[in-house]
Order: sequence, then structure tokens, then C-alpha cells
Amino acid sequence: MMLIPINLSADKAEIQREERMSKNTWMPLLVAAGVALSALPFTASAQSKQGYWVQPSTDLVWKNASGQCWRAGSWTPAMAIAECDPDLMPKVTPPPPPPPMMKKSEPMKPKPKPVAEKVTLAADVLFDFDKAVLKNEGKSKLDDLATKVNAINLEVVIAIGHTDSIGADAYNQKLSVRRAESVKAYLVSKRVPPNRIYTEGKGEKQPVASNKTKDGRAKNRRVEIVLTPLT
Repeated sequence: MMLIPINLSADKAEIQREERMSKNTWMPLLVAAGVALSALPFTASAQSKQGYWVQPSTDLVWKNASGQCWRAGSWTPAMAIAECDPDLMPKVTPPPPPPPMMKKSEPMKPKPKPVAEKVTLAADVLFDFDKAVLKNEGKSKLDDLATKVNAINLEVVIAIGHTDSIGADAYNQKLSVRRAESVKAYLVSKRVPPNRIYTEGKGEKQPVASNKTKDGRAKNRRVEIVLTPLT
């Protein structure tokens, strides 16, 4: 029987070489698997509900080197934020400018109340002594007055007759009334409404000067015409 010699050292070297090859094959796979497993929890925590990838610890959006935000796969235009997609944000219309400041207006001053005007005509110009018939000179004076009365809006016109103290008081009272009525009649003839003209006679009761002198008595003989405008 013939014996075949066995080389044990060669077999041992072959086994070691196979073990080294197996280690070199699996080691990269294990490293890659570890990296993939370590990335899983980061991916789950890094995706924001707003559709962008954010840093887990700071909640800041991840950006690339160009400053662009990393969008998640679930991102839609409705999730756009101003930091990352300002062009997709709804346009806000600015409020209109406030109206210009108005200068505070000064309070309106109340209109001055109309003041009655009194026109005094000397009786010696209007009438002859102890008469109530108008002279031409007196009519000329009343023409000017009628023009003025018709040009303004009057409420009433009051003609008041006065005399001096010569003669009886009762007589002077009647004379003052007749003279006032003569003035009214002439103004009516000049288209002054008769319902706006009133007459009074004061006789010698309201002198404006002394009746002891000729000049004083001439001043007391007069017809006062009061013009009262509408309020």
C-alpha cells in the first residue's frame, strides 16, 4: 500500500487566506448598514410639518450652499414660508394712506343780530307850522327813505310823530298822530307794504331839547322813523 504525503502547512495557509477575503467582503457591508441605521432616526426627526427639512435641535430650516431651503417630499405650495419661498406668499395689499390732516376750523361766529335803525326828520322840513300836509321838500326826503326801505328786507317800519309844547297837550297829541299818518300814506304810495308800517303819536311827551328856546322847540318838532329788519 502506497501512502500519499499530506502538506498541512499549505492547507493552513489557504484557510487563513479565505478568512481574510471573507472579512474584507463583509466589513464594508456592515459599515454601510450601520450608517443607514443611524440615519433613520435623524430623517424622521428632521422633517418639519411645514414641508421643509429642519434641524432637530434648533428647528431651523436646512439650507444648501446657495441658501435654498430643503423641501420635504410632502411639500406643497400651500406650505410655503416667507423665509424660503417669498414669491409664493400671498400678496398683502398695504393699507391706504391716512387722509391729510385737516386744519381745525375756527368756530363760526354767530351772525350779529339785526339792529333797528332810526331816521329822524325835522317836522319843519316835512310840514308847515301847525299842519300835517307834506311839503314838496318833505316828499323829497321821504322818496329817498322809500328807496332805502324797498331795497332791504324789513320786518316793520314805525313812524312816530312829536311836537313841541306850544298849545294844549291833547291838541299836540292829535297833531303828532296826523303827521305820522301822513308819512305812512306817502310811503305806501311809494310801494312800501302798508301792513309793515305802523304809526304812533307822542305829542309833547318826549322832547329831545328844551322847549324854552326857539331852537329847542324846532328840534322837538320831528317825525322819527324806526326801521326794524327781519331777524
